[in-house]
Amino acid sequence: QVQLVESGGGLVQAGGSLRLSCAASGHTSSGYAMGWFRQAPGKEREFVATITWSGRSTDYADSVKGRFTISRDNAKNTVYLQMNSLKPEDTAVYYCAARYGTYSYFERAYDYWGQGTQVTVSS
Repeated sequence: QVQLVESGGGLVQAGGSLRLSCAASGHTSSGYAMGWFRQAPGKEREFVATITWSGRSTDYADSVKGRFTISRDNAKNTVYLQMNSLKPEDTAVYYCAARYGTYSYFERAYDYWGQGTQVTVSS
């Protein structure tokens, strides 16, 4: 089992920045990829970003490319999502997720999920 805890959410004005963190604990052996997803009110959860275990490969949703950066520090069992140039449409609950194997854009591919952290961007 892997436990994931997100932090770093909050209220920010449009154009501002936030950095989310996701701390993993439990059976955190090597080889698991991580992803960030988000769910806005009244919408389905959607893919945001993903990263391989090594950190050498990443990918992003088109809506966040060039603004968000995913990274990880395996020594700290932590994954980050740096969010810049935030827009009101980025408002959502952000979830991190873990899976053993390569990265994935698909929610159903992930085995473990955090409880989420709220990000609110005011206009």
